[in-house]
Amino acid sequence: MSALGIDHPLILVRDIEAAVRRFRALGFTVTPVGRHPWGTSTALAMFDGCLIELMSVYDEGLIDERPAGTFRFGRHIRDHLEEREGISLLALHSEDADGDEAALRDRGIACQGTIEFGRDVTLPDAGADRTATTLKIIHDPALPRLSNFLCHQHRPDLIYVPAWMDHPNGAFGIRQVTILAAEADQPRVRRRLAGLYGESAIFDLPGGFGARTGNGEFIVGDRKAVEARYGRLPAALARESQPCYVAIHVRVGDLDAVEPLLKMGGAAYRRSGDSITLTDAEAHGNTWLAFVEG
Repeated sequence: MSALGIDHPLILVRDIEAAVRRFRALGFTVTPVGRHPWGTSTALAMFDGCLIELMSVYDEGLIDERPAGTFRFGRHIRDHLEEREGISLLALHSEDADGDEAALRDRGIACQGTIEFGRDVTLPDAGADRTATTLKIIHDPALPRLSNFLCHQHRPDLIYVPAWMDHPNGAFGIRQVTILAAEADQPRVRRRLAGLYGESAIFDLPGGFGARTGNGEFIVGDRKAVEARYGRLPAALARESQPCYVAIHVRVGDLDAVEPLLKMGGAAYRRSGDSITLTDAEAHGNTWLAFVEG
């Protein structure tokens, strides 16, 4: 995967075990729930070089551990989760965290600090090991729900485990992440994405614009454009005053293999052309999920 591609959105949920059950019912293979040293719990739906992360808080007493400058990862998650469920941060792929940080700095994107950590994992064969990860925090106080961090996995073999990447619904990647932003807020979102990817990556769309990354695209739309595509905003998103991530489009091999699983699990969805959109965003952490072929 190219540098700074969409690596993984973090969907914050209050009940992570219930969220794991819901995602498994959609045909995702989801890892057992693990723990970070700053008090957050995590479960992953793994694809080829990217993933979806479900996250909650298991110990508020740890939320200020491992600070990166003034940024406290656990506190950021706890505070956003107290406001509502939903995507709070989005990780960008890195295989050279220091080099990518320097490149961003040259484009005017500041890094608040670095977090080096590992977490214990139990593998499908019951073996145990420990990950090693470098995070570079690039939090934007002006766009708190569009902040990012660079994620450099030093032990990708403990993340991209073949058994965890075998999904009954055939999912294998992320095509797109959608951002909800009012027209008045779109210029600053555009500046942020142009800072990450360069102005040449930006393209215009009705009601918004998009940005191409090393893995997938960001699509930015106002409320009218987002509701035309996905349906009425859940109450929590309708109250949101800040630009925020609201949808993830997952790549699958065959929609005909996805649809029976959704019917079996009782998921509300709409099929149109080469995509299936789950219409109940609230049921999945105030996040619309869509499946797209190829």
